[in-house]
Amino acid sequence: MAWIHKHLEPTSAHILYLVLSTFLILYALFSRFIRNRLHLSEPPLATLVGIAFGPKGADVFDPQSWGWEDNITQEAARIIVGVQVFAVGVELPRGYLKRHWKSVAMMLGPVMIFSWLITASFIYGIFRTGFSTALIVSACLAPTDPVLAASVLNTSQFANRVPKRLRHMLSAESGCNDGTSFPYLYVGIFALLEETAGFAIKEWVLATILWQCVFGTILGLVIGLCANRALRVAEQSAYVGGSFFFVFYFLLALFCVGVGSSLGTDDFLVSFGAGAGFAWDGWFASKTEETHLPDVLDLLLNSTMFVYFGAIIPWSRFSPTPETPNIAVGKLISLLVLVLFFRRIPIVLAMKRLIPDIETYREALFCGHFGPMGVGALFLVIEARAQLETETSRPFPHPPSEHPHKAAIETIWPIVCFVVLGSIMVHGLSVALISVASHYSKPKGERAPLIGGETEGLDGMVHDGSGDVSTPQVSFESMGT
Repeated sequence: MAWIHKHLEPTSAHILYLVLSTFLILYALFSRFIRNRLHLSEPPLATLVGIAFGPKGADVFDPQSWGWEDNITQEAARIIVGVQVFAVGVELPRGYLKRHWKSVAMMLGPVMIFSWLITASFIYGIFRTGFSTALIVSACLAPTDPVLAASVLNTSQFANRVPKRLRHMLSAESGCNDGTSFPYLYVGIFALLEETAGFAIKEWVLATILWQCVFGTILGLVIGLCANRALRVAEQSAYVGGSFFFVFYFLLALFCVGVGSSLGTDDFLVSFGAGAGFAWDGWFASKTEETHLPDVLDLLLNSTMFVYFGAIIPWSRFSPTPETPNIAVGKLISLLVLVLFFRRIPIVLAMKRLIPDIETYREALFCGHFGPMGVGALFLVIEARAQLETETSRPFPHPPSEHPHKAAIETIWPIVCFVVLGSIMVHGLSVALISVASHYSKPKGERAPLIGGETEGLDGMVHDGSGDVSTPQVSFESMGT
């Protein structure tokens, strides 16, 4: 026994490899059962694994004890979200944004503005923050997270019960709005940092709107179109094999993140624009339709990120501290409930007639509810802290002990983390609840043999022809192949 003990080396990193790989292997082995029978997605399960084995659970691993600081969290979230929004752009049907721009614009404009302002009012009233601080926190929570959205909208029995036009609209919204949240975020940041309104408006228009958003989107489209052409030429010339398509796909997404972040543009809009440009003609999707690339990304990258989040949840910051005396568990729960019920549902219901892809009020209710907050919010909150700490996108390893905006810096992190945790659980489990409710809403003779085993479209939604409207046929002749 002494000899065995001498040779054992169970460091925290080694245990992490074991725990993470075990979780992913077990999920992969039972993925169809978990998704289609239990109606569970990876994020809540991965987050629970991180909590169970993190410092507040078994204390097997603690990323912060390894020196993993705000900059690590920022870059990990940047890569995960950047790759995911690129994947959304690629997976959208051919020419989708050209044909469905109005629905996406309504979700990114009026719906998102309402979400931002109503959430800010809740934060301002509950936590007694400055209104600029409330605007910053609410901007982090306004966008729909593409990682959580993809875990539910892609390749599951439940997803097939939702009309394609709704799935595509929600995917397109989630791909765009992490990038389009930057103008909202910087309203609060400039309000805190800039001394004059004129200079703040100038910086907001020039730096945020024109450089980050407009230029970032155009740059992404150019990168995507050029990459599409380059890959097609290489494939037609037999310079590249089909097995390298996934590698090219993944590396192109990383390239977009690197270009966007290096130039100081909106890396998420660069990535989404590149994904949309790369797949504009449907050629790449047709070549890789059997590879299930989003499933690979969900399992490897996204699940790992949620395990990491579960291990770094700032539990101690959910109670009052000298810097955040108004933060308490009861207030955080109140905010979470208000956000879940009022952040999107009322405005989507009210604007149902103006969103062409939403045809019934049941569909509007579903789209209003399905606005999860996740990894994108974590990136935005670190971005906000960095701007407040250093007036750049590079944060300090930890919040400074003294700073003119100390209260705002300390307030935004625990609020966003608590709401993200609640959203992961609520939105991750809501698919199971909807499936069970749909099962028992039917007469006994019409129910599936297994609880939640129905495969037909959800009640109250229009399903006939939704696939044809959202997904045109790919014409290989027009693509020049």
